[in-house]
Amino acid sequence: GGCSGSLPGTQGSHYPDMGSNSISTYQLSPSDYFALSISVRGDGVKMPEIVLERSLDREKVAAHHLTLTALDGGNPVRSGTAQITIQVLDANDHSPVCEPPISTIYLEENLPVGTLVTKVNVTDLDEGPNGEVEYSFKASNNAPDKLPRQFSLDPLTGEIRTKALLDFEESSAYEITVRARDKGSPAMEGHCNLRVELVDVNDNSPEIVLTSVSSPVQENAPHGTVIALIAAKDSDSGENGQVHLHITKDLPFNMLFSSSPLNTLSSLLENSYCHHPPSKRQGR
Repeated sequence: GGCSGSLPGTQGSHYPDMGSNSISTYQLSPSDYFALSISVRGDGVKMPEIVLERSLDREKVAAHHLTLTALDGGNPVRSGTAQITIQVLDANDHSPVCEPPISTIYLEENLPVGTLVTKVNVTDLDEGPNGEVEYSFKASNNAPDKLPRQFSLDPLTGEIRTKALLDFEESSAYEITVRARDKGSPAMEGHCNLRVELVDVNDNSPEIVLTSVSSPVQENAPHGTVIALIAAKDSDSGENGQVHLHITKDLPFNMLFSSSPLNTLSSLLENSYCHHPPSKRQGR
């Protein structure tokens, strides 16, 4: 906070002597913020005023301690002192600040409801209500109702917890903006931007779909006859989503793999065949 001008409450010193023995001058202890101004009333009495020369910042110096000395004109010179303490009142001149302002959090999918995701770290250099911070989600333009369904936010502590089971296959990441708003007047606010990235776990089984089946098959069908077209998929990602297809041994069938989603089961060989797809998409 800061102000300028003269400070109230500076009164002329009471001194019983008269003439040359009365107060001759005043002195103020050195200060970077305050100076002494002396005015003379119509009756000749000198009036000291402590004048503010620079704006005050409570966050740097909360209180200033000064010594005002009154000197008379006698011989020897006599003096008196007054100890002055100036308390700086806080103004709401600092916004809440997030540390760090942008962060990424990695979280496994399917964690229990109520799992702590993170606690936002916010500082406000002001004091009292000016430095008290409340937290809330800032609604997303793309999905204004999504965050309150998936996450909870404690308005006093800034703790973010899961409010529902998070499914990687439904959404692999969430963008969260937390509004940190103080209680000053007018209020000031800052924002914390978080990205929650889900880590996939192997929670989905492969699915095999027969898209076309030739049944029954004649006993004299030539080798290479297509018996079925097979599609396989797994909703997981990475290695969790790679599908390995094989057929039972000692059957007169072979499986041919293609880059398309369909694989061919034919009667070429009487061996079982195991395939490892070169990419996670092949064989789905």
